[in-house]
Amino acid sequence: MKLRDRVVVGFCLSLVLVTVLFMVDLQNENARRQAVAAGDAPSHFHGRSDRSRDAVDAQSAWNAAASFIVSTLMPSSQPPPQPTRPSAPQPYPHAADGRPPQPAVPDLYAGDRFADLTERLSRSSESRWHRGNVPDWTVVRDVIVDDTDDDGTISNEYVVEYLEDGLRPNTTALTIFHSRISKREMYPKNDTYVPLILKNMSSARILSVVQKEGGTQLKLVIEYSNGDKALMKPMRFTREQQTLPNHFYFTDYERHNAEIAAFHLDRILEFRRAMPVSGRLVNITSELMAQVTASDLLKTFFVSPDKNVCFHGQCSYYCDTSHAICGNPDMLEGSFAAYLPSQDVLERKTWRHPWRRSYHKRRKAKWETDPNYCELVRNLPPYNSGRRMLDIMDLSVFDFLMGNMDRHHYETFTLFGNDSFPIHLDHGRAFGKAFHDEMSILAPIIQCCHIRKSTLEILLRFHNFKKLSKHMRESMDDDQLSPVLWEPHLTAMDRRVGLVLQKVRECLSVSTMSGEDAVVDESHARPFTNATTDMDMDDLGQGTKYMARSREYT
Repeated sequence: MKLRDRVVVGFCLSLVLVTVLFMVDLQNENARRQAVAAGDAPSHFHGRSDRSRDAVDAQSAWNAAASFIVSTLMPSSQPPPQPTRPSAPQPYPHAADGRPPQPAVPDLYAGDRFADLTERLSRSSESRWHRGNVPDWTVVRDVIVDDTDDDGTISNEYVVEYLEDGLRPNTTALTIFHSRISKREMYPKNDTYVPLILKNMSSARILSVVQKEGGTQLKLVIEYSNGDKALMKPMRFTREQQTLPNHFYFTDYERHNAEIAAFHLDRILEFRRAMPVSGRLVNITSELMAQVTASDLLKTFFVSPDKNVCFHGQCSYYCDTSHAICGNPDMLEGSFAAYLPSQDVLERKTWRHPWRRSYHKRRKAKWETDPNYCELVRNLPPYNSGRRMLDIMDLSVFDFLMGNMDRHHYETFTLFGNDSFPIHLDHGRAFGKAFHDEMSILAPIIQCCHIRKSTLEILLRFHNFKKLSKHMRESMDDDQLSPVLWEPHLTAMDRRVGLVLQKVRECLSVSTMSGEDAVVDESHARPFTNATTDMDMDDLGQGTKYMARSREYT
């Protein structure tokens, strides 16, 4: 560059700097005069005009101008650091491949074979007097309770035995499934109709689509060409999306894949108390919107700025344009849960869960503050006799393995009275935290120190031999939406199996020190002060027709 060009460039830069300094000085003087006229210090002035900017804003303008000049003359490859607010909630960090990392959550009992529990199970004769129907839970002292009959089986009754007209001609697989519901389980082991129902829900032609009334989040009632119905929960986000750190359990999103995984977990645990659930990839335009007849739902469909077909329906939470459900561009995943028999065919009763949470931001439940809470429960019907107490223990294990805190009510079939099993429904808020084990879900087992013998045997088998995660992968592999679960959730289930076994061991240890076969006094149990729940004892022992807002599968 010639000397003359250098002089010209230097003169231009000097002129720019002088102009900037002059403007900054003028703005500072105007701001100071107006602030003095108003009777305030200049640092407290917050005018909106560019000419009335305070000294701080003027300094910011100067810094920006200076940065522009420096970056123009000497461009840098390093971007300036972005300011952050340390106290603000930050999203989960992502690894190089874009997936959230897996924090180190130690499996404390991975190498523990729990030989003491295995040895205790071998002494089955000690609990023989509890077999069959437990007449009075207030006198039961066993931690491990065997409720089978004397021959090692469980007596059962089926719905079909009570049907006056029997099965109608041209019945579907789901109708036959309904007739095979029994007092002990939803369907027998290796049932041949379950695969047929799953296949039908994942591939049959959809005849009509209606939004389900009630509930907190959007759900669709799907009717197929053969007359069967299913409840669809659409996909909202990817599988690795966890519960947001500041979300309560009752404001969390519902996950379509959680419903699918819960069905498989229920079957693998040999509970068989949940209706079949299948995943399906649907076309929003041709399979959903084209079959909608209600204008209230139809008018919520739209095309997003990214050219994806979306809809949001109408419900209590997350049913607006900012929380719309969108396809890619119109293909959408969803869980399809088979409908239960109608109330006219097989009536159901709704019960308030004794360890129900408060669904309140501040209040706590009685079970969180009273270490002897279980004594209140075991003295009230239907928990004072029969199978219901052990069913609640099973339900706590089931919920704990999938991290489900949203268990406020449960239903039973009135046909079988208090001997009916609790139906496992509504698991959309499960599998939300892969790196946290919510021990308060195990409150029934921790406070009552009871577990069904068959359940304990299954957990030990999962821990010492073929892992639960491997069973789940194999079971869900045939689903249309496989892989159904994010891998850390499968790892968490293996870890949680060991935590349940350890709690059983602690119960046996306390009972041994007391010189009995089980815990008589639950005063050793600690209150659960890390959760917020509430309980009304007036509703605990009475069957109620109260229909929870989020009840499903009507």
